Amino acid sequence: MSLLASKSPLYATFKTLGLLYLFFVVGLFLDSFYLVRITENAQFYANALMLIVFFITFFKVTPRLKEQMISAVLIGFFGEYLFSVLLGMYTYRLENVPHYIPFGHAFVYIAVLCFSKAASIKVRRKQIETFLIIAISIYATLFLIFKNDVFGFVMTVATLLILRNKSKERLFYLTMYASVVVLELVGTYYKCWFWPTTAWNVVPFLPSANPPSGISLFYFLLDLGTLWLYKQRHREAWQRMKNIRKIKAIAKN
Repeated sequence: MSLLASKSPLYATFKTLGLLYLFFVVGLFLDSFYLVRITENAQFYANALMLIVFFITFFKVTPRLKEQMISAVLIGFFGEYLFSVLLGMYTYRLENVPHYIPFGHAFVYIAVLCFSKAASIKVRRKQIETFLIIAISIYATLFLIFKNDVFGFVMTVATLLILRNKSKERLFYLTMYASVVVLELVGTYYKCWFWPTTAWNVVPFLPSANPPSGISLFYFLLDLGTLWLYKQRHREAWQRMKNIRKIKAIAKN
C-alpha cells in the first residue's frame, strides 16, 4: 500500500510518526545512562543503528527526498556544532556531537514530511492542526507553570504566531513541534543530552526547563535550510510547480 495514497490515517500515522517515535525510544536507549552502566561503547551502537536506519530509508525514498535527506544531514552537522559546541545551547552526554544526531535530523524531517503529505492526513488537515495547536498550548503552559520554562514558552508563542499566516506549511511545522517534543523528552530522560537552566546558560531572564518546550523553533531552521537548498538546485522545476499551483487556485475560484 502506498503511504502517500493510503486512505487510512492510522496507517499513514503509524508508517511515519509511529515508527519515528518508536525509533526515538529504541535508538536513544542505546546511548542512554542505562547502557553506559553496561558498556563504554553505548554511543557507537546508537551511531551504528542510526546509520543502518538512515540508509534503509534513503534507498526507499524518491530522488527528490534523497537530495533533501543529504541536505538535512549537512545542515544538521553545521547546526549541531554551532548551537551545541560553539554556543553551548545544550550539551551531549560525552560533550561531543554524536554522529547519529545529524543523520537523525534527516530521518525526522522525512518522517514528518511524509506524514504531512499523505492524502489521508491532508483531507483531515484542519482537524489535526486544531488538535495540535490545543495540545501544544497546553503542553507549553504546563511547562511554564510547573517547570518555570519561560524560554520554551516564549519560543512556543513565537512558533504559533509565525504559523498563523502559513497555511500551506502549518501542518508540517506543528507536526515537527510535536515530534521534537517526543524526541527531547526521550533524549533528556535517557540523559543523552541536557539543557542548561537558562537560555544558552547566559540569559538569566529566560529560565529554561530540561528540555524547553518550544525548542522546535530552532529545528525549523534546518527544515527551511533543506528546502532552500533544494529550491536553489531546482529553480526551474520549483517555478513550474508554483505556476501549476496558481493555475489550480484560479480554476477553483
